[in-house]
Amino acid sequence: MNQKYEKTLLVINAHPDDAEAFSAGALVLFRQAGYRIAIATMTAGGMGGIHSTEAATIAEREIEARQAAESIGAEYTCLGGRDGFLFDTEELRMKTIRLIRSVKPGIIVTHLPFDYHSDHRVTSNIVEVSAMMSTLPNVPVAEEPLDITPLLYHSAPLGLSDPLGGATIKPHFYLDISTVIETKMQMLSHHHTQIELMRVMHKMDDFFTEMKIKNKELGAMVGVEYAECYWQHLGGGFQKDPLFQTVLSNYIL
Repeated sequence: MNQKYEKTLLVINAHPDDAEAFSAGALVLFRQAGYRIAIATMTAGGMGGIHSTEAATIAEREIEARQAAESIGAEYTCLGGRDGFLFDTEELRMKTIRLIRSVKPGIIVTHLPFDYHSDHRVTSNIVEVSAMMSTLPNVPVAEEPLDITPLLYHSAPLGLSDPLGGATIKPHFYLDISTVIETKMQMLSHHHTQIELMRVMHKMDDFFTEMKIKNKELGAMVGVEYAECYWQHLGGGFQKDPLFQTVLSNYIL
């Protein structure tokens, strides 16, 4: 790899708690490798509250997200979309491009384009386009274009099935997070609002334990205790350097 990528990882998800649920293991390992970590969400998750108004839920979930990020020395930003009503708009693309140019990440992580959740799919599309446009000088934002397009990766949805619960989707690689699983759980534990939500929405009696079980199931697929899995975006317009895999080579399966 003769390209110069900044030692910054930016994860952009749809909702607070998505980064912790799907990629916190990687975030902690990259932090240990000397990377700056920035976490952003398209929405503040305002529909994700039970016995609470949208405004009150937004205020509470932004605090939860910030505390979770700060627990590993990361930054948190919300881009202001509306939970459950997320659309790919010019405004959100501009905000995302401005964020990417401000943070200057070498690596971006987001949802899969065929994730189970519509907000996740919209987020993936916005991030893909915005990352690609982050180097283009004609984009009408004040922030300077990046010198190189960030490398784009996708984290796993709940389970490894297609959006309709069908065919198994094979990841590009797995990541052994056994050494940092407890830190991941500590990050998740800040999202108190999601305990009751998941009980109502998904009939999960213990949201945090269920997430740990998912990582254990992924680990069993590759012979380790706990794992996450990822895809690298290798389509046209993106760099192909396997930087994620190289930096965390001791944990890649």
